Parts: sequence; structure tokens; C-alpha cells
Amino acid sequence: MKKILVVDDDGAHAMMLRTLMTDWGYEVHLADDGITGVEMVKDQSFDMILMDMKMVRMSGMEALQHIKAYNPSLPVIIMTAYSSVQTAVNALKIGAYDYLTKPLDFDKLKLTIERIFESLYLKTENRDLKTRLKAQSFAHDIIGTSPAILTLLDTIHMVAPTDANVLVVGESGTGKELVSSAIHFNSLRKDQAFVRINCAAITETLLESELFGHEKGAFTGADRRRKGKFLLADKGSILLDEIGEMSLSMQAKLLRVIQEKEITPVGSDENIHTDVRIIAATNKDLKKLSEQKRFRQDLYYRLNVVSIEIPPLRARKEDIPTLALHFLETFSKKNKRDIKGFSPDAMDAMIRYEWNGNVRELMNCVERGVVLARSDFICREDLSVITTPQGDDKDLGTGFGNIRLAQIEEKAILSTLDASDGNKSEAARRLGITRKTLLKKLKQYGKS
Repeated sequence: MKKILVVDDDGAHAMMLRTLMTDWGYEVHLADDGITGVEMVKDQSFDMILMDMKMVRMSGMEALQHIKAYNPSLPVIIMTAYSSVQTAVNALKIGAYDYLTKPLDFDKLKLTIERIFESLYLKTENRDLKTRLKAQSFAHDIIGTSPAILTLLDTIHMVAPTDANVLVVGESGTGKELVSSAIHFNSLRKDQAFVRINCAAITETLLESELFGHEKGAFTGADRRRKGKFLLADKGSILLDEIGEMSLSMQAKLLRVIQEKEITPVGSDENIHTDVRIIAATNKDLKKLSEQKRFRQDLYYRLNVVSIEIPPLRARKEDIPTLALHFLETFSKKNKRDIKGFSPDAMDAMIRYEWNGNVRELMNCVERGVVLARSDFICREDLSVITTPQGDDKDLGTGFGNIRLAQIEEKAILSTLDASDGNKSEAARRLGITRKTLLKKLKQYGKS
């Protein structure tokens, strides 16, 4: 059953609309002002919003801006007095799906709602989101307009034209390589080589050869002379990814290269000058590692001339819709699927999810949705992987042997509520159930 939220501070009018639309087969919820409406949208999933423009506590226009910023795919119909049509037109410009003048023509209201649920709104909303996506993209797929990402982009713009070494820090999946690429390709070295190497993927014995090169016969299997990454990156930039995994002995050799600006190939006595900008990336706390003597402090300061920290996706959820559309377009082409966008409930599920795997996890989830989508739009059920509560069994405690299923369920719910500090909405999200269902369960346990 489709869920409609009516936002109207005229209680009698709102009740009349609920009765009418309930008869039409919809599940209708009421919010008596704009502030409550915005809170309800963030607290639970709706398929459509019917909202009055003129309200005492937060106008419909302001509430519309908040709702569209949270979930751009959620269609909103504006109700307005005939004398305020220009205001409604302005609302259309910032994302409203349609407007109706009061007193409402109920036949027109019903027809408009039916058009929305026939997926016409999906085409409009996702088309608008694609337009915004093109306007918001930064070089090398750094996408977003959240305060966190705008701060990141400002830092890149300031740092890129300089020749300073840069340390890029962030959780796995946040896009450290993309940031590193953006630094290089917006620098004065952009026409020269940008060489990447993953320090964690190569054994210590081979890493020195990979970085500095080797002479023929320097070791078993060295059947020819080979240039290292530093020579290949001369006049350009080198990305040392997962720098925190480098051994202490290799760290000492790298420090010498930075200080002397020259390398010595394995098996050679010749020192070769190199002009390379170093961009190092890690998901580890190098300062803490240096305090523990697991990373050279002098090397840390040499690399950390400028530090750029990439925010995790959970800290910039405003960017999820734009990122999701970007990946949708990419994987629709790759998999030869004509997927037009996301349904509101799918977008809502993505916005609420924690994304511990960050942008990489979102990317994989969208590709899976593209492959598994049963219609022209990705729906919530196509994203079942993100509706499963995150965490593991240790959060629930141990000793489930010989316990009835109902008892396990109660233990899971109460443990999750406790882990959420008593926040019922958060507990419901983690459990993958509605807040209404959670309250019903708590009442059964005498915990309401």
C-alpha cells in the first residue's frame, strides 16, 4: 500500500483529505506543521507528500527545500490558494512535482496522485537529479555538494598547484585514489606521468625494485635492467597507496629519496636524480603508528606536509542521491540496462544506511541493483543487501542454544535498542523494521 504524508496545519482539512485518500486505497499519515513534516520524512519512508504552502510553523516552501535536500526522489504536491499561484510556481522550480489550488478539485487530486504512482514522477525526479549531477561533478568523479565534500574540494584546489607532498587519509572505500588523481591532474605536473603503486600488494623484497628499479642480474629472475616507478614518474607525481603497510627498512630508503631527491636501483652504485611529487595515501593513523615506533616519525613529517582527510560517506549523506545517480548511469551503460532511476523508497533506504564500506560499498550496491532490477526503476527490494541490519552476532550476546525463537527476537530487539542509546528510530533502522513495529514489540515486552 502506498504511503502518503499530508502536511497541513488546518486539522479539519487534513482529516478530510485522510478520509478521502484512505477510501482511494492509500495509507495516509498527517503532520500538523512543516517542522513535523520534515521530521517524519527523515524518520520513516513515504511514497508521496501532499503539503500546504501556508503554515505557521515552517512554511511549505521551506519544508519543501528540506525534504528535497534529504530525498530528491520523493514527489511533493503543493496545495495553495489561487492568489498564491506564483509561490507555487516557485515551488516547482525547487523540486515540487505539481501544485493544486484550493479549494481542491478532488478528481484532479486523484488523477495527479495516480499519475505519480504510475511512475511519471520517477522520470521527472531522476531527470532533475541527473541535471544536478552534471553541474556538481568535480574532475575525476569527486561528486557532491555537502559541506564536508566542498571543504575537501577547496583544499584540493589550494594544494594541487603547489609542489608540496600530500598525505591523503581516509577509511577504506572513501576514494583516496580519486582525490590523489585530482591533486595531480589539477597541478602544474598534470601533463607528466601519474604513477600509482600499492605498497601493501607487493612483498618487501620486490617493493624496492618496483620503486627504484634494478640492474640486470641484481637478483634471481632479474634478466634485464628495469626502470622503477620513481623514474617513470620523473617530473610528474607518484601515489604511494597504503603507505602505512611499508616496512621500517623500506621507510628508511624512501626517506633518503625524499631528502636527496635521488634513487639507487637495486644492484647499482649509481645515484639517479628524480623530480617527483609524492602523494601518500593510508587508512591508518600514521601519527599514532609513529608514536608506537611502527612508522618512522621523520618520514611521517616529510610526507605530511599537507594532510587531506576524506570524510566517510556517513558524514555526508546529502551526497548519496547524487552519487547513486552517477553510479546508476555508469552501470546501466556497462550492463546494457535501461534503468531510469530510483524509487523514493529505494532512495530512502540508501540515505538511511550507514555505508561502513563507504562510496565503494554504495557503488557495488547500485551495480547489484542495476543487474537485479525488475522494472525501469530500482526499488527497495532490489537493494535488499542494505536493508539487513549492520553489525554482527556479538552485539546480541552469546548462549542462544535451546532458546525459543521469540526469546531470541526479544533479546535482539532490546540489545539493539540499548546499543542505540534508547533511540527507537535508530534501533528500528538497524533491525530493518518500521518504528511502528518496534513500538508494538516493545509493548509486548512491557518496555514501551
